[in-house]
Amino acid sequence: MTRKPILLFAFPALMLFLLAAERIATFLLGFYPASPAMWQAWLELRPYSTMFWQQVNFYLGGSIALDTAIILVASAACWMACQAKRSAGFFLANHVALLFAGLMIAAGSHSETASTIASFTAERGFQFSLMIDFSLKNSLVLCLGLAACVYCHVAFLREARQRADARAGRILALQRDL
Repeated sequence: MTRKPILLFAFPALMLFLLAAERIATFLLGFYPASPAMWQAWLELRPYSTMFWQQVNFYLGGSIALDTAIILVASAACWMACQAKRSAGFFLANHVALLFAGLMIAAGSHSETASTIASFTAERGFQFSLMIDFSLKNSLVLCLGLAACVYCHVAFLREARQRADARAGRILALQRDL
């Protein structure tokens, strides 16, 4: 079974789709500020990308055209990484998308009013809190990310094993020739 670039690209594409959907909802909210449906869509998408777009707008300005260009360039880079012959590209693209998803869920959940607060006790009695909203959609995104990570690891390890088998075959052929 060979790796399928579309499956490797699926999770980074989902994260880029969520970023683009939030920008579209923000754009449409400017045209329809009295629409409850637009507010609901924007509020649902906001936790995934608020911190990212705030930083982009702070450093690069608040242009929707620039935001679109960033999403298109990131999409092209992820697609090319997933199509590359070397494994490092798709490995990196999937893991960056998973880290981005976790960071956005954690950062977005911290600013939400309905958060699940879990207290943990570390060694020596030091307590700390973890505030992450483990809602159905956040759990689904994280599960999809972990599934993409598992597929990425399986594809990476399978290719490494195939390269090792090919190398062993060449070494055996060279030993017979000598």
